[in-house]
Amino acid sequence: MSRLVYVLNGPNLNLLGKRQPHIYGHTTLADVEAECRALASELKLELRFHQSNREYEIIDWVHEARETAGGIVINPAAFTHTSVAVLDALNAFDGPVFEVHISNVHKREAFRHHSYVSLRADGVIAGFGTQGYSLALRRLATLIDEK
Repeated sequence: MSRLVYVLNGPNLNLLGKRQPHIYGHTTLADVEAECRALASELKLELRFHQSNREYEIIDWVHEARETAGGIVINPAAFTHTSVAVLDALNAFDGPVFEVHISNVHKREAFRHHSYVSLRADGVIAGFGTQGYSLALRRLATLIDEK
């Protein structure tokens, strides 16, 4: 199994650290990427780290991952609750998929309690702050090593 992992981030995560820090904290997406890259190096994983506010780009990266990646970590942000298209793309990916949410979406507004992505995800991490990315990468590395 490929040691390449895609870490995909949805809309508004480019504002992480600035937007609603009382919910999402002060860590920036650049900080998250640096932490993921350091951990990936330790775990001997190759990383592709992307963020987009455009649904079609997330879908294109999932399609790209089909050909090369051993797994996907995705924080779909608002697309979690709205995008059947992201779900369909993930359903076409054969490797493990882990859904990450910085906040505990189940303690928030009712519309955030439903996730289309969870219908495909092999695991969901919510409410662990940005540490959720590291937890997902560690689990993916374990699964890749087991194969």
